[in-house]
Amino acid sequence: MAKLQAHHIRVSTFAHATEDPEKVLEAMGTFFPEDIPSEDIEFEVVETEGYFGNPIKVINAEVKRSRSVKKMLEHIKELLSEEDKEYLLENLEEKVDDTGTFFIRFNKQKAYLGEAEVGEGEDVIQVKIKVKAFPMKKESVVKAIKEWLSE
Repeated sequence: MAKLQAHHIRVSTFAHATEDPEKVLEAMGTFFPEDIPSEDIEFEVVETEGYFGNPIKVINAEVKRSRSVKKMLEHIKELLSEEDKEYLLENLEEKVDDTGTFFIRFNKQKAYLGEAEVGEGEDVIQVKIKVKAFPMKKESVVKAIKEWLSE
């Protein structure tokens, strides 16, 4: 069984002035298994402004502890539909950067309903997985993710 290994996982999204920040946090919670200790999740909220001066909160949640990272990887994989796995596999080259980070964007509205659907629109929750691979090259990371998603 090919297990993907990662240094850390970061879940990020925006809470616009028209959105309830609690509901946005609830949507983000879809990607965190219930058995991860809350002290393993580092939260950061940055208040900023949009193009027209509208207030926006950037919400980041990061997990670094290896046991919790493993649980999150398993949980995220379980959330992915077969169609989403196929989509990610087909677009993997664009979803992995040169530093070995795997980017998945999920529909925020679906996440609020407890569903995970890969999406490419504006209203998304981004999951960044900093993959462990040897050698640390994009090709190694892509190969590891392919094996993980294909099993």
